[in-house]
Amino acid sequence: MAKILVIDDEASIRRALKNILESEKYIVEQAADGEEALSIALEDSFDAILLDIKMPGMDGMEVLEKLITITDAPIIMISGHGTIETAVEAIRKGAYDFIVKPPDLNRLIITIRNAIDKKNLVTKTRQLKKEVDKKYEIVGESPSIMLVKQMISKVAPTTARVLITGENGTGKELVARQIHLQSSRSHAPFIEVNCAAIPSELIESQLFGHEKGSFTSAHKMRKGDFELSHGGTLFLDEIGDMSLSAQAKVLRALQENKITRVGGEKDIEVDVRIIAATNKNLKEAIKAGKFREDLYHRLSVIIVEVPPLRERKEDIALLSKHFVEDISLQQGKAPLPISDEAIEMLKNFYWSGNVRELHNVMERLVILCDNEITADNVDRFVKPLMLN
Repeated sequence: MAKILVIDDEASIRRALKNILESEKYIVEQAADGEEALSIALEDSFDAILLDIKMPGMDGMEVLEKLITITDAPIIMISGHGTIETAVEAIRKGAYDFIVKPPDLNRLIITIRNAIDKKNLVTKTRQLKKEVDKKYEIVGESPSIMLVKQMISKVAPTTARVLITGENGTGKELVARQIHLQSSRSHAPFIEVNCAAIPSELIESQLFGHEKGSFTSAHKMRKGDFELSHGGTLFLDEIGDMSLSAQAKVLRALQENKITRVGGEKDIEVDVRIIAATNKNLKEAIKAGKFREDLYHRLSVIIVEVPPLRERKEDIALLSKHFVEDISLQQGKAPLPISDEAIEMLKNFYWSGNVRELHNVMERLVILCDNEITADNVDRFVKPLMLN
């Protein structure tokens, strides 16, 4: 049941509010003044707080300012001397709502219910954000990966475009996600486009959208990923596979911060941070006439190179344990311990598929092993299937 703290210097009012709220199945604690309220709030957590304004000693406004530093419970101000100015000041200082005494009981109950619903929603949102942040965590303490993390922390707060390079499976998307999460755009969309997975004839529609009737299957207008990521980040993965015609349009968008939908004539302004990634050597692609040099220079203000797993083998133990915990949670199993001998065997593989291959191997071991992941398990379930 939700717990509510009632703060009022009048015992009769505290008693009346307690009776009303307990009849609504709330747990109620009481405080007769600001000092007592602050002491209680430090010791216990509440789902909502009712706070009188006129009290001897520390008044309600002072208590409000202190409470919001120690609790995330929504605070509802109540007063028999309410004015519009007082209500505005209370809301400005962080109160959830302002109710005049004697309170209308229906309004009081609805306000408390809405306040608790909002608190629960905020709590759930924070939890989901933590889970998302953990999902895109970059695991490792090797010098090469620490260098990548340092680059992220320096680049993220800026507006600079970033080109992420590295082999398949090294975690280029994680780097892009971390740049977004650590930037001022973290509240806005992060949209990923895999340029290698979209046919060349559809990539322009995907990026810039299209107008109704612009081609045979365009039955209605569609916004492209540039528009959808407005205010946020657009991650162009495997940009080395983008067609030259699409490259020209991307270049114009970066130069002018404007796009035009396929089949359209109207310019649409966009505010998008571009992060690109590739496993190809773009300088070689430029020489071969497959990638625009001017686009390369636009994208590569900052270059972050993600090292292959074979160059950060000291991270294999951390990564293996991280993957075992994550996969076990998904499978509804208790995480298995990994023997030191098994870790040493894993370190000796070449890992052509990098971190992604290690994740797949650990998933295989979590499913097939019983009480512990041992060297024998690695020899039996992993070694015969490695490509090198």
